[in-house]
Amino acid sequence: MRDFSWTYFAKTGDVDAYLLYKEACATCTAEARAEADEEGGAYDDGQTES
Repeated sequence: MRDFSWTYFAKTGDVDAYLLYKEACATCTAEARAEADEEGGAYDDGQTES
């Protein structure tokens, strides 16, 4: 769903598609964090602090 909504947004500029993309990203991140917590590891979202 995330890839589809991004592709649609990129082609049309539709704001609703972008918001759907952001929601899908947040859901994926939350699921990954929950899995990392269950496994006792830390989730790395790929962002570094400066």
